[in-house]
Amino acid sequence: MPSKPRRTGHVRSQPLIAVRDVEASSRWYQKVLGCESGHGGPEYEMLLNNGELVLQLHAWDLDEHANLMGPDSAPRGHGVLLWFETTDFDACEEAARALKVEWVEEPHVNPNSRRWEFWAKDPDGYVVVVAAESRAKRA
Repeated sequence: MPSKPRRTGHVRSQPLIAVRDVEASSRWYQKVLGCESGHGGPEYEMLLNNGELVLQLHAWDLDEHANLMGPDSAPRGHGVLLWFETTDFDACEEAARALKVEWVEEPHVNPNSRRWEFWAKDPDGYVVVVAAESRAKRA
């Protein structure tokens, strides 16, 4: 069977997660990832890095959106990893340590990808992975 022609359009990920406290989660992600607020407020946030959307945060039970109702009806984030790539791994790690994150996996080199990674839980229990090709040499 012949393959379908490749599409020429651009697709970009724009993940949205439901959180209990949008403003607190926004501050956490801004510190760990070094991104900035693109919207702000207690109901919805757009987190940006160099003007590009990285992550959206939405308050639970605010609107009648499917899957954003009933925060206690299912385990948050089960089966989901929020994976971010950075060019400043050391700064992300330092911010995570300053926030006293709950580590899932402390900073290490993944033997399969040979990339630096750390896995931590955000304030709502979502697993966040920060990865980089390399890291700055420590003195």
